[in-house]
Amino acid sequence: WGCEEEAEAAGPPRAEAEEDQIVAVFVVTFDPRTGNMVEWCLPQDIDLEGVEFKSMASGSHKIQSDFIYFRKGLCFGLACFANMPVESELERGARMKSVGILSPSYTLLYRYMHFLENQVRHQLEMPGHYSHLEAFYDDKKGVLPDSKGTTTSQQPVHWLPSIHRYMYPEMKITHPAGCMSQFIKFFGEQILVLWKFALLRKRILIFSPPPVGVVCYRVYCCCCLANVSLPGLGGTVPESKPFFYVNVADIEMLETEVSYVACTTEKIFEQKRDLYDVYVDNQNVKTHHEHLQPLLKINSADKEKYRRLNDQRFFMEQNNRIFQTLMEVSASQDKTLTADHARGMGLDPQGDRSFLMDLLEVYGIDVMLVIDNPCCT
Repeated sequence: WGCEEEAEAAGPPRAEAEEDQIVAVFVVTFDPRTGNMVEWCLPQDIDLEGVEFKSMASGSHKIQSDFIYFRKGLCFGLACFANMPVESELERGARMKSVGILSPSYTLLYRYMHFLENQVRHQLEMPGHYSHLEAFYDDKKGVLPDSKGTTTSQQPVHWLPSIHRYMYPEMKITHPAGCMSQFIKFFGEQILVLWKFALLRKRILIFSPPPVGVVCYRVYCCCCLANVSLPGLGGTVPESKPFFYVNVADIEMLETEVSYVACTTEKIFEQKRDLYDVYVDNQNVKTHHEHLQPLLKINSADKEKYRRLNDQRFFMEQNNRIFQTLMEVSASQDKTLTADHARGMGLDPQGDRSFLMDLLEVYGIDVMLVIDNPCCT
């Protein structure tokens, strides 16, 4: 996808207070007898339970290399995976490892992508030599805020830069600059369906076989679709959380989430309908909730938006226009939202009626919808 290079060139804005903070570095290996295991880590007493499965996606043995973003507790991880043929019966002809890091923020992880790629190659060729990783950790280590500090399970660490902590700040990550255009091309008009689900804070799960790196980018871009830069909007609305790669070990955690975007390589998730609202298999977007079915249809206003869609700013501008109108109407005397208002927001008065009703409910906006029912016009 070439996303990292484009984003690096674009130079994502950086919160001054936000510093590189690596709280762990680790090496995961695949052992033919016991399966995935953490072979080495710093600090040695850090809880890395489950990281051995997050940093080596199911099905990785079929590919040569990959990278994976994931969430572990209140931290985010980036791991680079590589698979090297070896003449060893003990290793059954293949040596597989991942080298990864954990940080309280996902926005700066991309800076270490090339380092991790080099290190995983080094680990495959010279297993057991960790001096580069030790030096890296000593240079970059940060301290995890303790539970008495600002961090609680409701308030993830450095979730977003505090500089513009509006309800929906523009997320910064590593590589979105180049990825959004690829993301739009990949989904085509379906991007407008995803946009509505993202804005409604639905639980969105994206399935794809490995490699999973490119799918982690889709998770990020999907969250970006819901960006709004208007202050003072819906404090009760759940955050749009990128969980990146998830596997069966995350099922218990996902059961408690009211809103997230994640990806997986495990087909079993499709059957676990209570875990998601929207399931994306390649370009196919579907939902098992009857009341959300109307949102799967592309209407005339969607087609018009797709024609005008050129970059990621489009979605924020579109979202701002919708919420600006809704806030103005809710502040007016009669609080009445008409078909003209809907058209002015770039929505289809009929085709987007159920989307609008859901939106008002999710964001707690007090207006009255008086768009005529098509059967009554």
